[in-house]
Amino acid sequence: MSPRKLDPEIRTALVDIAARLLAEHGAEALSTRKIAAEAGTSTMAVYTYFGGMSGLVREMVHEGFARLERQFARVRRTDDPVADMLVFGHAYRHNAKANSHLYAVMFGGQSLAGFSLTEDDRQYGRYTLVDVVGCVTRCVEAGRFRQADPLLVAHQMWIATHGLVNLELGGYLVDPVGADRCYENLLGSLVIGVGDTAEAMARSTVAANRRVRREVTSTPEAVGPRR
Repeated sequence: MSPRKLDPEIRTALVDIAARLLAEHGAEALSTRKIAAEAGTSTMAVYTYFGGMSGLVREMVHEGFARLERQFARVRRTDDPVADMLVFGHAYRHNAKANSHLYAVMFGGQSLAGFSLTEDDRQYGRYTLVDVVGCVTRCVEAGRFRQADPLLVAHQMWIATHGLVNLELGGYLVDPVGADRCYENLLGSLVIGVGDTAEAMARSTVAANRRVRREVTSTPEAVGPRR
């Protein structure tokens, strides 16, 4: 008999259900029985598709970064690389909010089912910064940023945006210091700190905000689960 063909929709459903149960109910909710029951399949599916719970947790991490990468791919390259950089930040925030159930496990904050991040897993996550690093390089080449290590600057942007997102997801950023206002001021300070002028930064902020709905907050199939 030929082996049964695996169903990618079941695989995606198991990942989403596991991540949601974890985010909503904690590590004690992460069991093959509960995951399979919600997916309408048998507990054997977790082993068939992932080799066990540890493999499922790893897939949750990779799926989260895959969705972030697809979100970044929607950011257009324009003749205003600073505006492009700001749109990347908006894309990071939007992806985290749209996939908060996955975001909660992407950075190894919990030890689950014997799983721990490997260096390969972390490198998979770092790889999503490739386009951001390229954008920083263009900012330097355009004279908007002074000469600097693009990889280091991209990491500074990542660290700042990631910290803001954690507070945003936790509901801590409210008016008069809401998340959007904090984001613009935080990234604006960083951009000016690496060489841009306040006037040029203000123009880029306006340009970036005009692009957010089209390039970030709409939800085409390409940014959703893998098929």
